[in-house]
Amino acid sequence: MRTLALELSSAQGSIALLDGEQRLFVSEWANDRKDSGPFFEHLQGCLQKFDNPERIVVGLGPGSYAGTRIAIAAAIGLQAATGAALIGLPSLCAMPTTASKYMVVGDARRESFFFALVEERRCIEGPLLCTSEELTERLDTLDCPVFAAEPLPNFPTVVLIYPSAILLAQLATATSISIAPLEPIYLREPHITSPAGPK
Repeated sequence: MRTLALELSSAQGSIALLDGEQRLFVSEWANDRKDSGPFFEHLQGCLQKFDNPERIVVGLGPGSYAGTRIAIAAAIGLQAATGAALIGLPSLCAMPTTASKYMVVGDARRESFFFALVEERRCIEGPLLCTSEELTERLDTLDCPVFAAEPLPNFPTVVLIYPSAILLAQLATATSISIAPLEPIYLREPHITSPAGPK
């Protein structure tokens, strides 16, 4: 089965097309969150060379909401055109590491951070919000690698790596995974601005 994976939650975008375990197409690029043009160029290059995917998997973050929403919109559009099955998976389960257990941390803005514990490519805890002090305390007691998809200068032991579309595609073929709906992983409730009432 041809599986197309789209990953735009971090500063490195990636696309992968697998047929079973065979890699048909893999592309990675610097992902400017304000310019989605390169993503669509890479996607078009993939779709022009190969038959339509039968399954599309999208990395849901946490990370760039804009990037994740662009990937979701592209997947929904492709699904409408091809009839491919849609799957959403946490991006943090697709970090390129051989470690069976690891933690992913990130800046959640507003003077807060998030952490998530991943084991055997499953998120077993989080993502949860915490303060800088709480994250430091957690890292001090941890016995596994810690990764982030963005630089965290205040936490020098954290290793910078990016989620991988190849791993997302491989995860999508596993029958034991839980499949999430196609919506970004929000660390907080979305903020909605109400329209002003009549004057």
